[in-house]
Amino acid sequence: MIRALASGLVAFALACAALLVASPALARVERYAVIAGNNAGLRGEVELRYAEADALKVHDVLVGLGGFSPSNVTLLRGGNAGALRRALISMNSRIRQDITGGGVEAVLVVYYSGHGDARALHLGNTLLDLQELEQLARGSAAHFRLVIVDACRSGALTRVKGGTAAPPLTIRTEARLAGEGVVFLTSSSANEDAQESDALGGSFFTHYLTSGLLGAADDDGNEVVTLDEAYRHVSEATIRATSRTLAGTQHPTFRYELRGQGKLALTTLPARAAHRGTIELPAGRTYLLMAGGSQGPVVAEVAATDVSRRLSVKPGRYFVRGRGQDFLLEGEIAVEAGKTLRVEDGMLSRAEYARLVRKGQEGADAAHGVQAGYRLRTGFHEGESPCHGIFAGYTLELHQLSVMPRLSACRDVFENDVLRARREQLDAEVRVAHAWDFPWVTLDLGVSAGVGLLHQAFETRGVAPPRTSFVGFLGTGLGLTFDLPSGFYLLGQVDAQTYFFQRARRGPEEGASIGAVFAVRPLAGLGKRF
Repeated sequence: MIRALASGLVAFALACAALLVASPALARVERYAVIAGNNAGLRGEVELRYAEADALKVHDVLVGLGGFSPSNVTLLRGGNAGALRRALISMNSRIRQDITGGGVEAVLVVYYSGHGDARALHLGNTLLDLQELEQLARGSAAHFRLVIVDACRSGALTRVKGGTAAPPLTIRTEARLAGEGVVFLTSSSANEDAQESDALGGSFFTHYLTSGLLGAADDDGNEVVTLDEAYRHVSEATIRATSRTLAGTQHPTFRYELRGQGKLALTTLPARAAHRGTIELPAGRTYLLMAGGSQGPVVAEVAATDVSRRLSVKPGRYFVRGRGQDFLLEGEIAVEAGKTLRVEDGMLSRAEYARLVRKGQEGADAAHGVQAGYRLRTGFHEGESPCHGIFAGYTLELHQLSVMPRLSACRDVFENDVLRARREQLDAEVRVAHAWDFPWVTLDLGVSAGVGLLHQAFETRGVAPPRTSFVGFLGTGLGLTFDLPSGFYLLGQVDAQTYFFQRARRGPEEGASIGAVFAVRPLAGLGKRF
């Protein structure tokens, strides 16, 4: 199960829960949450990798950005159905006690990440019926209740009334609750699998939701991410990302029963907050931000198409990776509290996409492109001039090997006192090489095999008819490439080759035999990767 669009739910939660008191005359808003994640399902179900990690992400978002007090949040990682049931009952009891006497309005967010189906959540080897989950949420005394289920076929929660887009809410963080009700948000429809991503280390939806709340969804640049901005961001990004997966596009569903309506801000992005720093990324590329280093967890993503280029993050060290059309920009940055760091290309190291393929970096499976240039082959026999010509080919660069099919043609002339010969050669070959990357150049060692058509024409005082013959050849050699901007590169190569051809025997034992000659073939050209 790879999970996606559930986290938009979280956004809604933050929204509904982002309310504070503007004056003593207004009710105080308290936010509560029960967050559960379980990688294990029923016997026979494949263990998930990131369900519990996603629950932790949601916890951190609610506590760090949504104004949820840690004492009001229950986090269950790996708990069974009984533990989740008890946590919900206990939280409902606490909410009822806190709001007794008036002056307090409550928001409850329930989030689950893990296995499930159209009837129940699968927490380890135990089941919690979706109907019971809904009843526990509806039974809460909280004014706003948001239920988020990131599980396969979780759309059964919303199937009764179908999915209908709610009007955008934008409640300011310093206002009383403008309405009350219950919202159900699920990561998939009633017959779809939810999806998670190894590259992102979590569900697609949670990743894009968190990115949006950190600032990527702030389309109007007012340093406030509203519900409509966040939901539009995560919805478009998740549908776009899952449309390229084998499981297919994942469609979130939701059902809402609300009374009253106001404006809802999910997060604010103060540039000079004492406990936050701001990163500003260049336009035109997609950037991933990892905590600590290149192997750290993914914190956020800003797509090339995103209007907002700013992220509000905790102070610390981060690793930035920007993806161009055929290269990456990578490097570490340090973010200080209360300051804005503008990331520029000169602060990052450039890595061509082909180098990433050879490193085996996830998501970089192959690089390919065309190449063409000048080739030369030394003469087959003493006194022959070199065979000058051109070549054109296609290169496919994989993790361990590069494969290069090529066509080439050359022409040379041989002349002495009695004979003038013109030789034209057309070759087709395949070269396989292994490459080593250095700071400025790439060195490769390869072997090649091919066949050719050799045509010879003669001018002489006697009779010497033209002849055409086939040749085969094997070779080995070294190559160098030097990367240029925009995916172009220069290449040079020198191969030692042995040519095999049929030659006629004269005399008492007329016939044919196989001959072999040695030649050196250098070439130089220009390539372009796509």
